[in-house]
Amino acid sequence: MTLHKRKVLFSATVYAHLAAFHKPFIKLLQDKGCEVYAAANPDHGRKEEIEELGVICWDIPFSRSPYDRANIQAVKELKRLFQTHRFDLIHVHTPVASFLVRYMAKKCGQGPVLYTAHGFHFYQGASIQNWLVYYTAEKLAARWTDGLVVMNREDYQNGKRLGFKEDESLFFVHGVGVSIDQYGVRGDANIRGQLGIKNSDVVITYIAELNRNKNHLFLLRNWKGILQHASNVHCLIVGKGENEEELKQYVEQNELNHIHFLGFRHDIPMILSHSDIVTLLSFREGLPRCVMEAMASQKPLVVTNIRGSRDLVQHGINGFVVDLEDDHALTESFIKLIRDPKLREEMGQASFERIQPYRLENVLLEMEDVYMRYLSSARD
Repeated sequence: MTLHKRKVLFSATVYAHLAAFHKPFIKLLQDKGCEVYAAANPDHGRKEEIEELGVICWDIPFSRSPYDRANIQAVKELKRLFQTHRFDLIHVHTPVASFLVRYMAKKCGQGPVLYTAHGFHFYQGASIQNWLVYYTAEKLAARWTDGLVVMNREDYQNGKRLGFKEDESLFFVHGVGVSIDQYGVRGDANIRGQLGIKNSDVVITYIAELNRNKNHLFLLRNWKGILQHASNVHCLIVGKGENEEELKQYVEQNELNHIHFLGFRHDIPMILSHSDIVTLLSFREGLPRCVMEAMASQKPLVVTNIRGSRDLVQHGINGFVVDLEDDHALTESFIKLIRDPKLREEMGQASFERIQPYRLENVLLEMEDVYMRYLSSARD
């Protein structure tokens, strides 16, 4: 079914979020004949990637913090946008931006609003403050939300707590999808050679923004213990972030060997192809893309026992799931994988089998079904 003349708005705090996760879904709607707009803050870059798709962009000064006065100006800009355009569907992402957009969309008489929760900020183990602020906000915003999309089991249950109805206004999808075919191919680049890592050495790769939530220190403080059992191990830390200097200083001050900071990279499939084990030890996730990419690359994983990560990694099957701050379990999990190439291969194959429902083409079909529920009845 074509949807000519339908106007759809995608919104998130920053364009970088839309560029990283939602270009395939923008293209899906454009292929259906929709005219797609985007509203976000340009401060973190990648706006040009959205514009190159033929999307009409409207800059809104959203802030990630719900306490930032910049959000007052964001509301004013949203009002101007909604007085200028009427959208047949609005798809919102990220907590603060989605709250403001949902409120103003209903206030200004826009079409239905769909919200994808990429991991609610209230979750098992979250602080009381998070529950007070974010759960209360989502409970309030539920009245302005026509459909809620979630991507892990815990958020699905919380969606029902918020009053959404299964398969009526609450939809489970397998994340934002992963293009499996681009993984598992080594290519010409040799990351091991560039870093002086032998082919016989074991490479552990940690792909994540360098911030407190990603919990790099959990691995770093146990690194010497790991090397005591196996000295032929290297760790690649991939990403940038506010904690970069602090982490580098920790490595230097504690004289940790075989730690390589690679910064932000565009060649993640190649790096994964040269890795033996992938880890992510976050305090909070929604459904981590880097874990899905590792699974598509047929790698075993070591992850923390948190929402999202435990949806993807089954303990003892395609990796190990360890409790937060359990130093012994973390070290033991790595040692098992480092010492046993056959176990790595078996768990890597299990990862590949478990990732199949998360293929991008499957997720596009899931989201197309959700979109059509709202757009098929839109005005002509």
